[in-house]
Amino acid sequence: MTVNPDRYFRTIKTLDTFIDRALGLIPNSHHLSGFNYDLDLLHAAVANTYLETIGTHADSIHLAIKRVSASDIYWEYLKTVEILGSRFQLNKQDVVLALDYTEEDFYGDAQGFWIYSWTGENAVTGKFKFLTCAIVSSDIPQKIPLISIPVHIGHNMAKEVCWCLSMVKPLVQSIKLVLFDRGFYSKELMLSMTRAGYPYLIFVPKNQKVKKELEQMVESKGKKIQYQFKLNKDKTIIHGKTTLALLKQIFDKKSGKSFDWAFATSESEINLDYIIPTYKGRWRIETGFRIQDEARIMSKSTDARIRFFFFAYEQALQLLWVVLYKEEVSFKEFLLDLYEFCVGRNAK
Repeated sequence: MTVNPDRYFRTIKTLDTFIDRALGLIPNSHHLSGFNYDLDLLHAAVANTYLETIGTHADSIHLAIKRVSASDIYWEYLKTVEILGSRFQLNKQDVVLALDYTEEDFYGDAQGFWIYSWTGENAVTGKFKFLTCAIVSSDIPQKIPLISIPVHIGHNMAKEVCWCLSMVKPLVQSIKLVLFDRGFYSKELMLSMTRAGYPYLIFVPKNQKVKKELEQMVESKGKKIQYQFKLNKDKTIIHGKTTLALLKQIFDKKSGKSFDWAFATSESEINLDYIIPTYKGRWRIETGFRIQDEARIMSKSTDARIRFFFFAYEQALQLLWVVLYKEEVSFKEFLLDLYEFCVGRNAK
């Protein structure tokens, strides 16, 4: 263990508190609480396995999670972000955010509104899906997940995105820009973002309009055009507009190839010279997902609350590591050290 044990003691207490408040548990009582559950959860996260495989409290943890709603879990996660954010003055930061979906595999009979059907490849029959909002600003080292929510089949993407942004907005000074990949390109999302006052940059699929515009352009050049559109929703025609930023055959040094780029943005004055590196910052949220996978807690449960609590716990671990330990130890080393410390603490 290379980190001062006193620091790990405070970190474990933060995790205990997160569990207790998210699940409505009473610490220091004759009932089981975060003090007891942390050991099993950390062990499962370190081993990337099931609670049932390594612990004695799996049934108790599952029952505790089933007594609460998803909102209890994400509200406590937001509170944890707020507390740790004070370490780097998050409330005074002007942030660039990214939102993206991530999935967790399900093996079994995929039924209900929370399990998205899958191909069956590698025995995966379904997916649980979560929407995450994270900091991806190049000038802020603490690229942390700010909020995640479980999303069901048929959810309204624009509504859920704007709701997440409304939850994180009080945590920061301002939202400079929100980045999305092509899967988020929709008229309803652009309208919702504009109405709520959130500046956006969305990677646009190369549809017929985009292809036609790119064909007329000179290589290595860019242009911006105003795009007006209509959305037919609930038997009402809604008019909207956005700026399409197009760049043709821009050379990428890393791959040695040239690519066409197309974006939709609310920022009509955006600088085309910086739009590609700005957008590439979105990839940092995917890096965060890969890091989180190192703490994956496996589950066979079909209950979305159980899957979401494990997901939020994994992100709480990532949050603690990024803010407090990233410059000292790797994430995996942090998990191992924290688990070993918890074993010693609980044995006393």
